[in-house]
Amino acid sequence: MTRSGPRPCGDRALLFEAGSAAEVAAIVAAVRAAALPEVTELVPAARTVLVEVAPGAGLERVRAAAGDADAATGRLGTGTLHTVPVTYDGEDLDLVATTAGISVDEVVALHSGAEYTVDFCGFAPGFGYLSGLPEPLQQPRLESSRSAVPAGSVGVADVYSCVYPRRSPGGWRLIGRTDMVLFDPAADRPALFAPGDRVRFEQR
Repeated sequence: MTRSGPRPCGDRALLFEAGSAAEVAAIVAAVRAAALPEVTELVPAARTVLVEVAPGAGLERVRAAAGDADAATGRLGTGTLHTVPVTYDGEDLDLVATTAGISVDEVVALHSGAEYTVDFCGFAPGFGYLSGLPEPLQQPRLESSRSAVPAGSVGVADVYSCVYPRRSPGGWRLIGRTDMVLFDPAADRPALFAPGDRVRFEQR
């Protein structure tokens, strides 16, 4: 299913390359379903999956499990469901509506009416890339990134939505904000979102 065989990363990990988000989800689902005790890390990204095993463990069973992945049935979004309250007053809300050729109310209805999956995390601690964005809201990033985006900002870019977990630079189109804490380094689970979790946005 993958475009080529997995690439070794040292003697304890394999990097699988996929052609789509569905293939990534299928690989993750297949490795999880195998319940291999030697697997210590399973890290999905946009088009890759890194699987690491414990010291001294072999990689053969990981390779075999991923080989059983089926993109037609793979589905990553089976984890915890998070409901995120959002005030839709972002700086780019009018821009998103104009680009989509719809009203601001329709932008809010589309964004809050969808269910999203945390495909992978990256860019900053706790920053999840949320797939499931309705097609009219799939728009490019801003031409120039902002030097500082406030924590809790809700944005859209390309095929994803996001919530900025902390103040940071960013070029996503901002449509709202939330007071929910997405990253707390002092917590037992610092990042609220994990790959495979589901997210719904609720207008407040």
